[in-house]
Amino acid sequence: MKEQLQKIIEGDVLDDEKTLTEFSQDTSLFDVRPQVVVFPKHAEDVKAVVNWVNENKDTQPADTPALSITARSAGTDMSGGPLNESIILNFTKYMHGAPEIDVENKTARVLPGTMYIDFENETLKHELLLPTFPASKTINAVGGMAANNTGGEKTLRYGKTEEYIEKLKVVFSDGNEYEIKALSKNELEEKINQNDFEGNIYKEIWELIQNNEEKIKNAKPNVSKNSAGYYLWNVWNGTTFDLNRLIVGSQGTLGIITEITFRLVPVEKFSKLLVVFMDGMDGIPAVVNKALKYNPTSMETYDDETLKLAIRFWRGFIKERGFLGFLKMGLSFIPDFFMFITGGIPKLITLIEFTGDNEAELEKKLSDLDKELTSLHITTGGDKKFKIRTQEVKTKAGEEKYWSIRRDSFKLLREHSKGKRTAPFIDDFIVSPEVLPEFFPELQNILAQYPIDYSIAGHAGSGNFHIIPLMDLAEPIPPDTILELSEKVYSLVLSYNGSITAEHNDGIIRTPFLRKMYGDEIIALFQKVKDTFDPNNIFNPGKKVGGSKQYIKDHLIQSKNQTE
Repeated sequence: MKEQLQKIIEGDVLDDEKTLTEFSQDTSLFDVRPQVVVFPKHAEDVKAVVNWVNENKDTQPADTPALSITARSAGTDMSGGPLNESIILNFTKYMHGAPEIDVENKTARVLPGTMYIDFENETLKHELLLPTFPASKTINAVGGMAANNTGGEKTLRYGKTEEYIEKLKVVFSDGNEYEIKALSKNELEEKINQNDFEGNIYKEIWELIQNNEEKIKNAKPNVSKNSAGYYLWNVWNGTTFDLNRLIVGSQGTLGIITEITFRLVPVEKFSKLLVVFMDGMDGIPAVVNKALKYNPTSMETYDDETLKLAIRFWRGFIKERGFLGFLKMGLSFIPDFFMFITGGIPKLITLIEFTGDNEAELEKKLSDLDKELTSLHITTGGDKKFKIRTQEVKTKAGEEKYWSIRRDSFKLLREHSKGKRTAPFIDDFIVSPEVLPEFFPELQNILAQYPIDYSIAGHAGSGNFHIIPLMDLAEPIPPDTILELSEKVYSLVLSYNGSITAEHNDGIIRTPFLRKMYGDEIIALFQKVKDTFDPNNIFNPGKKVGGSKQYIKDHLIQSKNQTE
């Protein structure tokens, strides 16, 4: 396979042990070994690989995986989305960079392998920002942001990536590249009348939506953000028909993105940060619902496990910031040390940020909220009560410290949880913040039934939490525990009309649970979407549709050596 692919592309094709091992894992629980890894130089290479797979799909030996292609950028996905047993198409080596930033129209044209932090550095030169970056903003790429429909700390104000896609260039399963943008009804009819592969996609999806309008409307999760399934409810808004709303978040199962045009927002002049310290998780519902009245830009949470690691390894945590940055951030830890000595390490830390162009208005919001929160007395287990502690952060170094801990929370756990491995599988559920007072105690009761440690972080303001179990590194990951606990947690989430994934997407780990969330009729519509775009199932199989619990069991990382 390597020799045949190398003949038809300008990029690289590798199948050595080191490369295959590296691309067998992302940041999920899985190990899936590909046959080759392709590094395309441009869209023509992508088209060539797709055409080669179509031509050779039926010639593979029966004892080898069916030919298919999975697009991958930085590999920071936690769901197993960029893993595949056949061909991995990696974009970060060659297909990166921002060819064009249009300051007047506040858009930027960018290639999928571009690291987000490099892209942000360019847009900030023009005081513009793509506001949907995830916590992993220093290590993720923009192609993954589009494929997973990411959100992050600013989602409370700005929404998810789907809101910031102006245009996409996508290679469909016929091997051709197309530009996808929002269409008027007349433009849609013109597309349908083409009577070619592209026109048929528009025709089939339009008819599917029209014929199942009520079912699709009722299937939409009643939460502020969702990454589960295909977003059929987003495509037609009564005025425009936009296939980007379907392709974004589809994890490369409908086509391969080769270029993205993002809409950007102006950077706001001022930010103010209130840090809230709680001695128990019981305080989350009250704090969230109080803070939401003040319309914060961000409301992020992490727990004592993450904080302890940041304090313990603070030198390594800030060493990449240069001597001056090291010194400033190092000094910013001093107040925390004194506070924790006198009051103990809090169980949970919540960051509440206000941004805008009127500094006095932000300061008043922060002050008023601070007074409300410090007057709260939270009742925890055993009728014990604790007061909430707060800190209005006065320096940029202090703000950076807290945001860096939140953004690096998963990295800290992966690298420094001695003798433990992170095991993300119930890592991204969401419920409406209004139901948190009832939901959270039930969740804690479920987790208490299992002898596992776990950390908690996430986007408290939207009711989106990341529960990351920490499992013994020396022991195999227990598949029955994973499936059983997932079943219980997802049943609870769905009983509160939530979603099993708000931003991390389905991948290998959640695709088998989509039927539980949506039911048979909607799953059948999802399969119709997949068949329309990808009739030969060559794009990232087993994600969104076609996944199984047995595949989860068969591909779990099972030894320490596989994680090193």
